[in-house]
Amino acid sequence: MELAHLIAFNATLAAAILSPGPALIYALRVSIVEGRRAGILTGIGLGVVAAMWTGLALLGLDRVFALVPFAYGALKIGGALYLLWVAWTTWRDARAPLAAAHPVRAGRAILRGAAINLANPKSVLFAAAVLIVIFPADLSPTAMGAIVLNHLAIEVAFYTILATALSRPAARAAYLGAKTALDRFAGIVLATLGLKLLFSRA
Repeated sequence: MELAHLIAFNATLAAAILSPGPALIYALRVSIVEGRRAGILTGIGLGVVAAMWTGLALLGLDRVFALVPFAYGALKIGGALYLLWVAWTTWRDARAPLAAAHPVRAGRAILRGAAINLANPKSVLFAAAVLIVIFPADLSPTAMGAIVLNHLAIEVAFYTILATALSRPAARAAYLGAKTALDRFAGIVLATLGLKLLFSRA
């Protein structure tokens, strides 16, 4: 493995993180509504599971999914239902006034972020496709570990920057000014992603 491989992987990873998926939408809302600390902790949860999917792809979990379709199907259905539940609660509480911010338990915030990325087993298939294209086939265990840690560092750095930017008073004020519309939009997007995951054939 060469430095050029990691640079190419990080460029692809950055594009994937910035795409409007459930992880980004959830992190945006948490950072604005619950503040910087909650946003960073949520990002850690998101990053740990995203890096885990990459590690499992390196170990060949995509091939396990191909051999045992039921395992993939069960994860996909469970993940889709979780996204639909998050979408429903976001839509339901759209008109509710924003509660005063309280200290967030680290474990709870991390687990919420982890659950969002656990809800998308397609990540392991995406990671496998990217890894095959970018990296040589004969990766050592050390190289695999470096790829996973690199992935985790990129994810945590991104969500830390995002949480810092969105937790500022101006961002919170802008959100409060359009809370109902923004929450309902987020709910629709999350529901759409959940339904897409639920009914997709792959």
